[in-house]
Amino acid sequence: MTAQKGRDLLLKVDQNKAGNFITVAGLRSHRLAFATGTADCTHQLSPGQWRELLAGAGVRHASISGSGIFRDEASDALIRQLFFDDDIRDWQVIIPGFGRVQGPFQITALEYTGEHEGALTFELSLESAGELAFATL
Repeated sequence: MTAQKGRDLLLKVDQNKAGNFITVAGLRSHRLAFATGTADCTHQLSPGQWRELLAGAGVRHASISGSGIFRDEASDALIRQLFFDDDIRDWQVIIPGFGRVQGPFQITALEYTGEHEGALTFELSLESAGELAFATL
């Protein structure tokens, strides 16, 4: 994979639970992380008493975070409403030249920051809330 521009990563949300995804923000920085837990299955006869892990038994999850400015008032209102409703929606993270991650996420943090002579910015954190799908682009 060749180098990619960070600004090309897009964050989209299903605006009405009908598969209509819209780009919600002009993110200036973003992060997508995948993680998995482990299931220790070490026992008395484990070779050399080294820890053994059970493949496929850990809990997987993903988190997304970003900061930037909202595209428009409608995007700001939608994200704010999803947060206050504690709603889980399908989101897409599109990484050009790599792929698309799609699935249910919940907004776990929403922060607003404003400078006297600058634009209102926000920080957003999402946690996966179900099975995610990956498709190459």
